[in-house]
Amino acid sequence: MTEARSPTAEPSRPYVLLCGLAMGAADVVPGVSGGSMAFILGIYATLLEAIAGFDLQLLKLLSQGSWAAAAARVRLGFLLPLLAGVAASVLLLVRPITWLYEFHPVFLFAFFFGLIVGSIVLIARHAHWGASGLVAMAIGAAAALVFVTRVPVTMPHDPFTVFWSGAVAIMAMILPGISGSFLLLILGQYQHVMEAVKGLDLPVLLPFALGCVVGLLSFVRLLRWLLQRWHGQTVALLVGVMAGSLWKIWPFRTVLDSATNAKGKLVVLRDALVAPPDAGALVVALLLGAIGVGLVVGLEWLQQRVGVAEMGG
Repeated sequence: MTEARSPTAEPSRPYVLLCGLAMGAADVVPGVSGGSMAFILGIYATLLEAIAGFDLQLLKLLSQGSWAAAAARVRLGFLLPLLAGVAASVLLLVRPITWLYEFHPVFLFAFFFGLIVGSIVLIARHAHWGASGLVAMAIGAAAALVFVTRVPVTMPHDPFTVFWSGAVAIMAMILPGISGSFLLLILGQYQHVMEAVKGLDLPVLLPFALGCVVGLLSFVRLLRWLLQRWHGQTVALLVGVMAGSLWKIWPFRTVLDSATNAKGKLVVLRDALVAPPDAGALVVALLLGAIGVGLVVGLEWLQQRVGVAEMGG
């Protein structure tokens, strides 16, 4: 099962802007992937194709002054509204979401738990479920479980560390089911980067953004090759990763080990899953989870209504 090599259909710009808003909101939260939103909303193939267009051929077109061909190569009409949506979403939602993450994590993660469950169900329809697909899913689930149970490390915040943290995190952000924000949390950079976003701290944001660009351009070609050669198995692997990552999204947890960072804020180092404390908390969590599932279903319905073509199996 391979992805068609012909150019993917390009969705309308208002719809792409909406997709960017959804991706930006997802990427702010540790444990949730903007790549999942891109896949569900039907723009994943177009996104990978646009990013892969940043290559030597693009430089050649630019040097020749072939601006229209260069813009078409990177799908500029698609990328600009998408990036505008991502940037607007991050800037608008970073404060409320980080506030919820700090003071009401049960509500936030109950909603995103439902979001991920709904995503798994929808994305799984694109997977290959033969023996190879099942093995790929098991590998993805096991790898994700190992990853999300790692203890955050203490890392410096110098520009080089922020640069390579951005490069690694963006690889996760482009994958459905793998959270770049959670990877930043593991690397001890999440709070530092989020504070920089809120304060528009350019000495932090510039090396982080440069790392994101380098990581994205180098990784997306490998991902496109895997999806073109083994589409169904690769999607099954990603479904396994999403299922394994649910451990980190479970809303009811107890802190086993914590520490205070340099800014006096409490950082959780290790935690464990617990049952809901009472029936009321369970009802609220189920309601928010159902809203998350409903939102995913609604987004897919919107994707089908606007006729966006996604990579098929």
